[in-house]
Amino acid sequence: MVRTSKKTLPAVLCIHGAGAGGWEWNQWRRVMSAHGLVASAPDLQPAANGLAQTRFEDYRAQVVAWVQPLVRRQQTGVVLAGASLGGLLALAVAADVEAAAVILVNPMPPAGVVANPLGKPHPAILHWGQQRSISSTRRAMHDADDAACLYAFRRWRDESGLVLEQARLGIPVAFPRCPVLVIASQNDDDVPVVVSRGLATRCSGDFELLPDCSHVGPLLGTDAPSVAERAVDWLMARLA
Repeated sequence: MVRTSKKTLPAVLCIHGAGAGGWEWNQWRRVMSAHGLVASAPDLQPAANGLAQTRFEDYRAQVVAWVQPLVRRQQTGVVLAGASLGGLLALAVAADVEAAAVILVNPMPPAGVVANPLGKPHPAILHWGQQRSISSTRRAMHDADDAACLYAFRRWRDESGLVLEQARLGIPVAFPRCPVLVIASQNDDDVPVVVSRGLATRCSGDFELLPDCSHVGPLLGTDAPSVAERAVDWLMARLA
């Protein structure tokens, strides 16, 4: 394992996926903290005019605003870690905030990576919080234990369909020149492996495939701590 001086380590900003919150990064944050990394994972908030009117740009502005106090506190750069929609948000701001590195977990692809939009059109609001069930949570988290499923079930939230529709149709980004790691789950029903692999190629980044892993498994599954350890090892090596 390659280690760097704690004084030189950048802050880490973890950006959650749609319908979730910063809580989904809890296991990764514990691993990062053990390696001397200061990681934060705020919750994305709806726009002032309501969730149905919340746009991708509203979330993007929040992410940019989170970076500045982290950088000031650490007196270093920032590493962006994003999952699913959070991965797309990380890519959308990476060049502007001059990220030191980017870690993407089953990220929604930006414009130009896939020929056709992924999935079906979205309604104004996705009622994932109101309509959640423990059975659907277990199906989505087949690689997690009962405690993790119950924890997630209690925390799913509604999401802006407008944000996801914008993301589905393609958000243009300036691909970062910093080191990029793309982690993809073999059993991801939302973002196919071939898409994540193609994104890694576009970013001239590294790629890791996780066998028998769900869309949320890298963060919430039983193997999440070991996935986080490998991601931190990759980060330390790139920073060195």
